[in-house]
Amino acid sequence: MTGEDILLGIALTVALATGSQILANKLHVPALILLLPVGFTAGALTDVIHPGRLVGPDFPSLVSLSVAVILYDAGLGLNLRNLTGETRKIVGRLLVIGIVVTFFAVAGMGPALFGIPLRVAAMIGIILVVSGPTVVGPLLEYVRPTENVRRILIWEGTLTDPIGGILGAVVFHAVATSHQIDIGRGYQIGQFLISMGVGIAGGAVGTALLWLTLRKLRLGEMLGTLAQLATVILVSAGCDIARDDTGLIAAIVTGLAVTNLPGLDMPARRPFFGTLVQLIIGLLFISISSAVTPASVVPVLIPSLVLIVILVFVVRPLVAFCASWGTTLTGGEWRFLGWMAPRGIVAASTASAFAATLVQKGLPGAAKILPITFLVIVGTVLLYALTAAPVARKLGVVRTSRTRPLLVGGEPWVIGLGEALESAGLDVLMWAGLDEERDRITSAGIELAHGEMLATATNPRARLEGVSAVLLLTDDDDFNALASVVIKDNVQGPVYRVGPPLQSHGVVAPYTGGDILFGRPLVRHLLAERYGRGARFLLQPGSVPIPPDHDVLFVIRSNGQLDPVTEARAITPMPDDTAVLLGPA
Repeated sequence: MTGEDILLGIALTVALATGSQILANKLHVPALILLLPVGFTAGALTDVIHPGRLVGPDFPSLVSLSVAVILYDAGLGLNLRNLTGETRKIVGRLLVIGIVVTFFAVAGMGPALFGIPLRVAAMIGIILVVSGPTVVGPLLEYVRPTENVRRILIWEGTLTDPIGGILGAVVFHAVATSHQIDIGRGYQIGQFLISMGVGIAGGAVGTALLWLTLRKLRLGEMLGTLAQLATVILVSAGCDIARDDTGLIAAIVTGLAVTNLPGLDMPARRPFFGTLVQLIIGLLFISISSAVTPASVVPVLIPSLVLIVILVFVVRPLVAFCASWGTTLTGGEWRFLGWMAPRGIVAASTASAFAATLVQKGLPGAAKILPITFLVIVGTVLLYALTAAPVARKLGVVRTSRTRPLLVGGEPWVIGLGEALESAGLDVLMWAGLDEERDRITSAGIELAHGEMLATATNPRARLEGVSAVLLLTDDDDFNALASVVIKDNVQGPVYRVGPPLQSHGVVAPYTGGDILFGRPLVRHLLAERYGRGARFLLQPGSVPIPPDHDVLFVIRSNGQLDPVTEARAITPMPDDTAVLLGPA
């Protein structure tokens, strides 16, 4: 390729990856629905974005490092405190039973469906055991299932990727070197354990490096993000050099350790790292799908559809049923687990890497590995993306649409507001730092969040589980302003703060963006003063006119959504709504 072709190919790949994700966001659909067909179409129309020509034979190595960055980022979101008891048991069963059943089902059906040797079918079977956070995460954000179901699927998807990658490497070496399958032999089990050991050792080295850079050197947001990226690439590349595909294990072990070990000062915000991961996902899906030609897809199209039907309607429900047997999961929960097993970027990357080598070795049927994997990825992603939301609603596992607010603060007026919102039917959660404030919240009968909740939320990938709106109402304006910036990406909903006093001399509060509650007439100290002089929070149907000397603070919509008055906009209650008012002193 000429220099102009390379520039055009890079520019076109980036443009397609970014444009597809922007369009998907505007259409309110998962980005993967557009990325795969867009890449396939672009690859059919032009060859300038074909990774084999644009990058060359080293493309699989680049893919491996890119997936390692994605898995490290996913590992940062896995809090081990949430993997306890029954959740841990279910996730373990899903991993073990899912890998075994899926592998043997695909390997057993492959020769009959596609006319390929058993060893090639085994290769496809081990590739398709993986799922991954790159597909599960966006789908769950779109569907919004209950936290219990979401937690199980995120853990399964994140852990199955590196394990599936290692097993894929073991099967690949067994097929490529001996031209037969001897998975049952102790030798292959030993190879798997060695690979796991190398990956865990690499993860330990990565954790030590990040402990040095983030704790001892105390790098800030920019250099801290750069140190994380460099560390993940370094340890992943080193592990892959020592042993194939062990870099994925190293990456996720590093992410798990960093987010769970106490004392590691992670940068509170990592917008560049999040943007980079999003771009990597788009580039990989566009590049890999462009390598699949229409001529290679047509012969395996019908058999692949049959395989998808069996995986979706037989294999996955069987795995979910066995994994949930004897647990407290409801029928709707385990059925939804049985309706969520899309394949993602690790399946695509391992298929592109292994298939190329096996084709070069002249293995019959190896050329079908990539198109079959591509069709299964496209089929499962499309099917689950289009049906997961209605299925979740049908099974009753969608999070309630009613807002669950977290009120941060323990002043008497804040507790009074919490009581008013609870009496309106909302499930209110409160947090305060001082013991006397926490005692007042408990005495009022409002649920109290655990003490380290706000500290946990400063983790870049932590989630305030079950919270759909945060109201920062403490008497420290700078705390409210800083917290609104730090935790806004960790809540599945908006973050608001009470306004600081006019002409405030606070260090941060007057200069920080974000939605400010109630407008200028009701800043923090005026609210507290007015409440102290006898003003109280009242509930009133939206059909009733607002009395004089009363201020509208919130409107609770008929579906339970909490809609606050802010500095930027006023709210008019509708007849079916409930207005939360502050009466006169």
